[in-house]
Amino acid sequence: MDQNPDQIILGDVTVTRVKEFYGSVAMTPSQFFPDSPDGVWEDHRDWLAPDFWNPETDECHSAIQSWLLRSEGRTILLDTGVGNHKDRPYAPLWSRLDTAYLDNLAAAGVRPEDVDIVVNTHLHIDHVGWNTRLDGRTWVPTFPNATYVMPRRDFEFWDPANENKSVLGRGNQNVFEDSVAPVHRAGLTHLWDGTYRIDGNLRLDLAPGHTPGSSVLTLESGGDRALFVGDLVHNAVQIAEPETNSCFCEDPVESRATRHRLLGRAAEDNALVFPAHFGGRGAAEVVRSGSKFAIKEWAGFSRLS
Repeated sequence: MDQNPDQIILGDVTVTRVKEFYGSVAMTPSQFFPDSPDGVWEDHRDWLAPDFWNPETDECHSAIQSWLLRSEGRTILLDTGVGNHKDRPYAPLWSRLDTAYLDNLAAAGVRPEDVDIVVNTHLHIDHVGWNTRLDGRTWVPTFPNATYVMPRRDFEFWDPANENKSVLGRGNQNVFEDSVAPVHRAGLTHLWDGTYRIDGNLRLDLAPGHTPGSSVLTLESGGDRALFVGDLVHNAVQIAEPETNSCFCEDPVESRATRHRLLGRAAEDNALVFPAHFGGRGAAEVVRSGSKFAIKEWAGFSRLS
């Protein structure tokens, strides 16, 4: 294992955590996870607090971060957070941010022009923001030499021209226009469906439910395995209670089925599970616990603060 507390090595792939935000998302468990069983947060208080839940304020904590992968000589950025200076009238927590994300990326040894591939696991507000940056009054691709790999189903679902209805209501307003369309117009997108092989170590597969095009990135290198599951697991409570959806899941039934399938696969393969938004140690191995799951061991990242 590498000595960098924000980096681990899995087979031939280096995985680095790049932080944008960590803290309260100003939602209680009952708001964020309305179908979580009564008492479950208190039952698991000893390991949910303080990284995933603050019992004193009854607020959920989340990280906004990217997973930076170096594989087969290429630099791959998985999800790009919220972004700076974005107008988010129906998501004020994420509106007009001014974070040090690009500085944190630079601290990991990567300039925007060094990124070869950007992977958006899905096209929610907090997964595509740094796809673009403001140049004067124009949104331009932040990573000018990258191919932006996006699930076609999400691209079509969130395109305002298609007038699809979402459980978010207007919560994703402006996101397609300022963070997706500019890179598409620049000819930098690759829209995929079904399965997409990035290289010998990395493969994308559809994992719908949270959104129509939600995807999972599988890492298989040497004897190591990992699943980067995006928002199918949004908070650690969903490992202990996999029937629990967030309030942002477009298809609750499909989301539950996909979560069970992916966590079951991770348990069988001894794969590290990398959710998009875990604070704490960022990722974990899981084991079956009856029809549910439990944490076997946390990954070796430093705890976010």
